[in-house]
Amino acid sequence: MSKLILITGISKGLGYAMTEGFIQQGHTVIGCARSSDRIDKIRQKFSAPNDFTSVDVANAQLVEKWAQDVLQKYAPPDIVINNAAITNYPAPLWEIPSEEFSDLIDINIKGVANIIRHFVPAMVKNKRGIIVNFSSGWGRSTSAQVAPYCASKWAIEGLTRSLAQELPNGMAAIPLNPGIIHTDMLSISFGEEAANYTPVSDWVLKAVPFILNLKSKDNGIPLTIH
Repeated sequence: MSKLILITGISKGLGYAMTEGFIQQGHTVIGCARSSDRIDKIRQKFSAPNDFTSVDVANAQLVEKWAQDVLQKYAPPDIVINNAAITNYPAPLWEIPSEEFSDLIDINIKGVANIIRHFVPAMVKNKRGIIVNFSSGWGRSTSAQVAPYCASKWAIEGLTRSLAQELPNGMAAIPLNPGIIHTDMLSISFGEEAANYTPVSDWVLKAVPFILNLKSKDNGIPLTIH
């Protein structure tokens, strides 16, 4: 049965790969990213009923407007995937500029809360739907020079497990560690070493069925795609 799947951060990396993967399997994707140029290209590649919009998830007013537009045209999503995130350039915490730290927190934590605030009430009303908040290995462990990113992903673990206790039966909120994948973001953290990790094209073959198989019984359980 075809599902309606909402994904943030679809312009590249895991977000783009999932968008393509779900559409290839016959599902409808509603997606957003900050880059209007990238959104235009994605629109050219994937036609209706898929729907893509340039939205900065850190901007609460833009997210509210986007949610109103989407929920007027479509039923509440079957699956919401909060994927949009950035990482910091590796440095000791005291050397990371305040603005860089704030941008990361605004996107990685507040962006997730904005999406939940404006899309999840419609799902709660129907008592159905899965919310997948992308965490990280660095949401359950730590390394030097990525303190802001670790802080944000540990926050996502806590936020999601708390949200899970607030949802009605039939729904689930899941903190999901996607694993270590060779993306542009990993290259920022790992440099040339990033190329030694799983290519996105291999990862998505596991990720798409994994996410489609999530059930309400998975509510609040920290999961990992292996």
